[in-house]
Amino acid sequence: MADEATGQDEAKGQAQGGPLLLLVDDDAGNLESLRRIFEREPYRVAAARDAREALEELRREAPSVVLTDVRMPGGDGVSLLRAVKQISPATEVVLMTAYGTVETAVEAMKEGAYDFVEKPLKRSLIVRAVRRAAERALLVRENAELRATLEGVQEDARSLVGTSPAWRRTVDMAKQVASSQSTVLLLGESGTGKEVLARAVHRHSARADKPFVAVSCAAIPETILESELFGYERGAFTGAAARRDGRFGLAHGGTLFLDEVGEISPAVQVKLLRVIQSGEYEPLGSGGKPRHADVRLIAATNRELAAEVAAGRFRDDLYYRLNVIAITCPPLRHRHGDVPLLAHHFLRKFCLRDSRELAGFTPAAMEALERHAWPGNVRELENAIERAVVLARGTLIDVGDLPPTVPGERTDSGEIAVAIGTPLEEVERRLIEETLRRTKGDKKLAAQFLGIAARTIYRKLDLYAAGRPTEEPAAGADATDRGGEK
Repeated sequence: MADEATGQDEAKGQAQGGPLLLLVDDDAGNLESLRRIFEREPYRVAAARDAREALEELRREAPSVVLTDVRMPGGDGVSLLRAVKQISPATEVVLMTAYGTVETAVEAMKEGAYDFVEKPLKRSLIVRAVRRAAERALLVRENAELRATLEGVQEDARSLVGTSPAWRRTVDMAKQVASSQSTVLLLGESGTGKEVLARAVHRHSARADKPFVAVSCAAIPETILESELFGYERGAFTGAAARRDGRFGLAHGGTLFLDEVGEISPAVQVKLLRVIQSGEYEPLGSGGKPRHADVRLIAATNRELAAEVAAGRFRDDLYYRLNVIAITCPPLRHRHGDVPLLAHHFLRKFCLRDSRELAGFTPAAMEALERHAWPGNVRELENAIERAVVLARGTLIDVGDLPPTVPGERTDSGEIAVAIGTPLEEVERRLIEETLRRTKGDKKLAAQFLGIAARTIYRKLDLYAAGRPTEEPAAGADATDRGGEK
């Protein structure tokens, strides 16, 4: 007896730090039975007799799981479910009902219920449902903690996301050169975050309160790039009805970021070289009157500029002027461990933009994200998460929400194609077998989805195993099979 008491005390002690389970049922006998069941499990248990008491308990401490009856005076379980999701979106809800129908299940699932179980309750089924819901709640909490880690990674967490050694070396070097006035050349594949890094250099420089002006040299036609960079005077060419400052003028006192600098033409290269050498430039139509360029220049390219110089497509003197301090942005495939942080960063960004409430990613989805090679680097990952946020139907992003290019085991659409003329018994058989496949053999759950009794599925499977696809039901058999669902 002493050993038994000690074991009970140890179990209760372990439960003190376990997840909180809130039981809600207006039937005092059922509530006490549930309390006795779950006090033997690793949970802290709270109880409420109706929705009002449940919400009071919820405001005191958000539980990991709420196990609630559907039919209660003063507010049904589905209404309580909606309130729980408003107050504590991370709390999972399992519904108990003696009136289980497919319609109830569908409504509950749409409102965010994790699962529902039918009365009379079986201890093993109800414990399993709550355990799975608690595991789901734990996953959501871990995702939230990961997002909190993301917030504290560094003061630039909104942009310089990542903790991998390769990325940290890059960021540390960028911060080190920020205080200087030297020209910086950012190298790396497309989508690796060169503009993000350029903005970080500007933020940490003495010019942080001055403009940061970015220009994509590849996006501006060669014929107008010169006027875009250096500006023009009124009447400089047909259509120049007024004087206009170029990007150098707009960035005065601040930083000018030239993205894809390897794309500029030889003619513009000459004029850019002059600005870097003398600090002066001439707007079109200025009549030879130079202007002073007080800018910090940061250039970026995904090309091998040394190879471009060797091929005669890029001026060597301009290359050496730009390549004072070179920083290489590593591709995402070399940033081991950064994918989860970046994925949660983009998830938060697009949820805020689109007013979505998503808790995170399923383990399968995160595994797929980490396994992908990301040839498009961070930009490809950002686009993938944006797509997933738009398409996600649940509270967690799953593999099916990710682009088809991201590897992962995907579920199908949930539809079964049946040719016209297929015998009804064959349609029934395929429907039962497919439902069992998708519930991973759980006959109880399959029966709930099909709106029939579990014993009907057992009987049908016995018939299929015996080679008899159907049987002639006895009078009233259907009513008997469905009687347990009333």
